[in-house]
Amino acid sequence: MGQLTLVAFATLLCSTALVDGGKVLVYSYEGSLWINMKVIIEELHSRGHEVTVIRPSNSWYIKPDSPHYNTVTVNVQGVGDEEFFGTILARLVNMRRDGSSVWARMAMEWELVKSFQEVEKAIVQTMEIIFEDREMMKRLQEEKYDVVLTDPLGMGAMLAHRLGLPLVFSARWAVQGEAHYLIAPCPLSYVPVPDAILTDKMTFPQRIKNALFYLLMRIEFGYITDNLYTTFVHRYFGPDVHYTELFQAADIWLMRSDFTFEYPRPTMPNVVYMQGWQCKPPEPLPPHLEDFVQSSGEHGVIVMTLGSFVGKLPEDITEIIAAAFAQLPQKVIWRHTGERPSTLGNNTLLVDWLPQKDLLGHPKTRVFVAHGGTNGVQEAIYHSVPLVGLPLVLDQVDNMNRMEAKGVAKVVDIGTINKDNFLKALQEVLHEPSYAENMQRLSKLHRDQPTKPLDLAVFWIEFVMRHRGAPHLRTESYKMSTIQYHSLDVIGFLLAAVLLVLIVCISAMRFLWCKVLCRSKVKRE
Repeated sequence: MGQLTLVAFATLLCSTALVDGGKVLVYSYEGSLWINMKVIIEELHSRGHEVTVIRPSNSWYIKPDSPHYNTVTVNVQGVGDEEFFGTILARLVNMRRDGSSVWARMAMEWELVKSFQEVEKAIVQTMEIIFEDREMMKRLQEEKYDVVLTDPLGMGAMLAHRLGLPLVFSARWAVQGEAHYLIAPCPLSYVPVPDAILTDKMTFPQRIKNALFYLLMRIEFGYITDNLYTTFVHRYFGPDVHYTELFQAADIWLMRSDFTFEYPRPTMPNVVYMQGWQCKPPEPLPPHLEDFVQSSGEHGVIVMTLGSFVGKLPEDITEIIAAAFAQLPQKVIWRHTGERPSTLGNNTLLVDWLPQKDLLGHPKTRVFVAHGGTNGVQEAIYHSVPLVGLPLVLDQVDNMNRMEAKGVAKVVDIGTINKDNFLKALQEVLHEPSYAENMQRLSKLHRDQPTKPLDLAVFWIEFVMRHRGAPHLRTESYKMSTIQYHSLDVIGFLLAAVLLVLIVCISAMRFLWCKVLCRSKVKRE
């Protein structure tokens, strides 16, 4: 009995040490970014950490009350609500359908640039409100947080530097494009630019295309962010600070991908890959969904959803999709919030919401029809479900192209979709065994790792908290100028030295030659 008491006491002491948590300040954004961040917040809370989330007053995802975190609400107005993003998305989808010409593509890019510049203005204005609110800044300073957890798509890095706190990013995209472009070398010879829709095996013409798309990307993101961020950073951090330096000085980048999704590429010591930390084993379906799934028999089920922002598509596309589904023996569960299509078959169930992970993890699910958002693609890999892609905008086209290149997806262009090509894509993925086999292989690779992605994410956050940062993992390259980084000054010096040696040698040889000629002439005379 005494030994049991001793063991219990020791266990209690160990448990107490484990829950001796720190204080985490979170600055998150909306949509799928918050969905990912919330998973980490809940895990941090379960391990005894105190989490505080800064949220805008017009947030539609980040609730002001939660058992897992405290909130600091910033009163803001203007763009950034759900209706604003829904309007942008609808316009972009319609523009993609209007044509696939170069001019149509340029018009869509310009619309996208203008829309995101409005979003960035709102983000900068929100941070200005925080910085100018002396009472709020004082309160944040007095709380003595251990770390700031944020996303490199906005101004959270500025807040971390203003408070003098270690910084951890939950990253996939950043203010200048895909996050690697801010932190790691990106050789254009084998690292494809997302919008170029290429793989890591490029021909010469494709490498030209990749370089041109890289230039276009830098121009676009420069136009969106440079003036806004530069003005803000010079105002609060001094004229000698470039805003990208504040991002590149982050201690850890928790990259929401891994090399079952990424192509092999250079990386850095403080970039940690952890795709699918939001993925979990399936739970039992609600009774009405389970009955519907079981009624599919041996044919199985198709699941369709286009993410958190898209509940409905244009009416004619909806009719096309419904008509194609009606031709299949499979049952279909489709998240659709618009009018009921007239072509809808008896095999299709329309729902306002669906438990995505639980349906993807169900043994009767055969295909996932998705828009190509990062979370949906990762859950498809985790649950080993092949894809039919209907990418709409942003990174969705690139994500689905990567899946198609790996042989686990068939992509249908939303601009040219009709009943025949959509039905053909569905039947190909359903009946060609290679799609399911390739996805099973990807899923095994993704799951075969020593530590679960969520545990790895929390470890590195706690690592930064314990050590007050991770400067030993952080490169100093961001402090270099472009000339220094690419060693242009060294190359110039060495070329000048070689040129000087050549000039001296040539001059000496000419001098000696002249001396020899002169002596020969004197002797002849």
